[in-house]
Amino acid sequence: MSDNQAKGGSTRVADTIARTLHNHGVRHAFGMPGGEVVTLIDGLQKAGIAFHLARHETAAAIMASGASVISGKPQMLVTTIGPGLANAVNGIADSNQERVPLIVISGIVDRATRARYTHQVINHAQLLQPLVKASFEVEPESAASTVARAIALAMADPMGPVHLDLSPAVAEMEALESPLVAPPQVLRPMVTTTDPSIMALSDRFKRAERPLIVAGFEAARSGAGTAVLALAEATGAPVITTYKAKGLIPENHHLSLGGAGLSPRADAILLPLVASADLVLAIGYDPIEMRLGWLDFVKDATTLVEITGTAPDHAMHHAGTRVVADIAPFVGILAHSATRRRTWVRDEPAFAKAKLRSLFAARDDWGPHAIIETLQSEIRDDTVVTVDSGAHRILLSQQWVARRPLTLLQSAGFCTMAAALPLAIGAKVADPDRRVFAVMGDGGLEMGIGELATLRDLGQPITIVLFQDQSLALIAQKQAAAGLAPAGVALGLTDFAAVTKGFGGYGINVETIDDFRNELTAARTRAGFTLICCRFAASAYEDAF
Repeated sequence: MSDNQAKGGSTRVADTIARTLHNHGVRHAFGMPGGEVVTLIDGLQKAGIAFHLARHETAAAIMASGASVISGKPQMLVTTIGPGLANAVNGIADSNQERVPLIVISGIVDRATRARYTHQVINHAQLLQPLVKASFEVEPESAASTVARAIALAMADPMGPVHLDLSPAVAEMEALESPLVAPPQVLRPMVTTTDPSIMALSDRFKRAERPLIVAGFEAARSGAGTAVLALAEATGAPVITTYKAKGLIPENHHLSLGGAGLSPRADAILLPLVASADLVLAIGYDPIEMRLGWLDFVKDATTLVEITGTAPDHAMHHAGTRVVADIAPFVGILAHSATRRRTWVRDEPAFAKAKLRSLFAARDDWGPHAIIETLQSEIRDDTVVTVDSGAHRILLSQQWVARRPLTLLQSAGFCTMAAALPLAIGAKVADPDRRVFAVMGDGGLEMGIGELATLRDLGQPITIVLFQDQSLALIAQKQAAAGLAPAGVALGLTDFAAVTKGFGGYGINVETIDDFRNELTAARTRAGFTLICCRFAASAYEDAF
């Protein structure tokens, strides 16, 4: 308890910050403590915001990302001064490109000594300037308003991180601003069937013979899945999604063509189909999740209509028409207005779907295809699966059949390694009743292996499915494609089962589908976390995607 509280029962700035965050829906903070933020952490705990200790600040930021996707709320990263915040740069960059409303609060040297003190001192705002939407220093006279402004900025489309510096002396001071700031009630006028934009798009659908929908993460995050499905069924438009939007409509639906963006073999099937469409509707689509193959994916810009919450900042493609509106209600009204008719009379989308299914079907009794297919049979529709960057992510994202949105989480814009485990931890924190799997490569786990201790300490029964091929297989493939000898891509044989046991979990190495299936079944009722290490040769990825 601070002197201010002990003497007069006054509210500290740290308490005002915490209560304002709580008023805006923040329930979890992730990070590593330092002397400069101990008062803040105390305030968070008292306000009902749980502080979760990670083993690295970047992992903590990505945990916040997982929690944000599952909860739909802003989340929080706490770091100490200098090296603490610098450690988090990768995670903050990830939240920037993954559109995560992340509030970053870092400790800073007290103002009285800042001009003469140099130990661990760097310019936090300058360090983060390319990565955050804004950076402020919290002052006692305006703490609540500053935090509320930071949250509003973080939640504004496109969502992203906002940084706050807080000195120890200010955190302990009596808050001079009252009352606390709560989020406003937001009223959004409804679009009707007589709105000119609805009428214009309905008319275009009436005339289109080959309509097609490309949907992205914002469509999934805005809850537009039901509306998109209704529109697709009314117009016969097949739906292609980004990887993060997988499951926007159930991928076992005949109009779903699954995800796209990283697999050249899938793109060779999907891009010609898109090129043949005479109306392409891009719904909540941000090409930050795509690759250069999708540069100018629609050759005639007049055929492309974007429906987005905010004008995107890119030059990947050009649209003839852009509708800036709340995505879910707008698409819902458009679906209601659409005239049901048959399109794609030659069934080209059905042929494309069949080709994709054949292309990514399991082809061996053991290997990455068979592992993914077996894991698929274990999960329920609401199970959350996270996947790390690497060859296994591309294959899984193409082979996986998602039936609900926001159930396959990954770093798709930034594509950072070692993301799957912290994403899984954050998702489990946000919804403890959901079963969560993390699918990782051996390189990714070795990079972030300390978070196994976080799993242990949180008592989370997450199942890790590890693809161990002793290689950075995706980079090795790129070297081979360039005619280069492999260099810097070989990994030694780590005994991950033994390492897992050292961290207090259950670890096992498997090399057959029967053993893998049995271990998946056993993991269902295990109280602690499970790591199933699936060993196979890196050559199993040849021509896989």
